[in-house]
Amino acid sequence: MTKKYTVALFTGCIMDAMFRRINHLTAQLLSEVGCEVVILENQTCCGALHAHTGDSKKSKELAKQNIIALEKEDADFLVNNAGGCGAMLKEYDHLLADEPEWKERAKKFVEKSKDISQVLVLCGGIPGMVHTPERITYQRSCHMTNVEKVTKEPVQLLNSIQNVELIEMNEAGMCCGSAGVYNIVHYDDSMEILDRKMKNVKDTKATTIITTNPGCLLQMKLGVEREGLSGKVRALHLVEYLAEAVGID
Repeated sequence: MTKKYTVALFTGCIMDAMFRRINHLTAQLLSEVGCEVVILENQTCCGALHAHTGDSKKSKELAKQNIIALEKEDADFLVNNAGGCGAMLKEYDHLLADEPEWKERAKKFVEKSKDISQVLVLCGGIPGMVHTPERITYQRSCHMTNVEKVTKEPVQLLNSIQNVELIEMNEAGMCCGSAGVYNIVHYDDSMEILDRKMKNVKDTKATTIITTNPGCLLQMKLGVEREGLSGKVRALHLVEYLAEAVGID
């Protein structure tokens, strides 16, 4: 297959620590559509959780380290698979807007930052995806939707899988209650939001919930347990589901 792009994979903290398999599958899917995948050396945390808690100094330090790491790599895109990370990466130009020596470098970084779904679609999608027949629903990441403005690509990819029926849930744009550190600092409120979200999930009669962010994924897995749906409904990252459909382990 002719190489289409060289992409640098942003592995992330939570994704690398808790969902390393998803990172592995991400690299495999990108290779499947004709991308050469490289891992950024000296990359670090995106800084999102620091920004959420008001530590702008540390988030700026981390942003600068990631910018330097990407500048050393001749990559067409920096690819992430986490809505929260992707949103933070997309805001580096705003974060460093008051530092003239970093402003333009941050802008170039932001222009290269893409969610994996965007790059997969840009490469023409994944051919030959087939799944066992089932009904699924898609939990939209707030960060990915409202900051990255990535809304069409995940749906396009899911709709291209044979035998799969994608059912949009009611209040699809409503937060799941994870919201960065919200489910930690406002646990009770977060669980109320999750319960409402799970009602909407159950109304779809879906057997798989698709997510694109580790916070959403953990929250939806908890929702499945709280509703006593373990063994009947599962929550998966988009990358995991696409890998299933194309036969990648």
